[in-house]
Amino acid sequence: MALTEDEKTLMTSRLTDAENAYHLIMTGQQAKVYVDQNGERVEYQAGSVDRLRAYIQQMKLALGKVSISGPMKVWF
Repeated sequence: MALTEDEKTLMTSRLTDAENAYHLIMTGQQAKVYVDQNGERVEYQAGSVDRLRAYIQQMKLALGKVSISGPMKVWF
């Protein structure tokens, strides 16, 4: 199913945000625990990084920025 231009624009924006968040986490600049004004605590764990990486890959696939190919075969 092809994406509309609005969907592409939205997904591109989200991809940029996700890649920025991934960069901050990987470079240690992103806080791993947030406490909001109500005292609710949100904690990011190592598994979140893997899910974020998968989310980025999924968006890149949908936007046609990467492709999936099978293992390379050598023919003699």
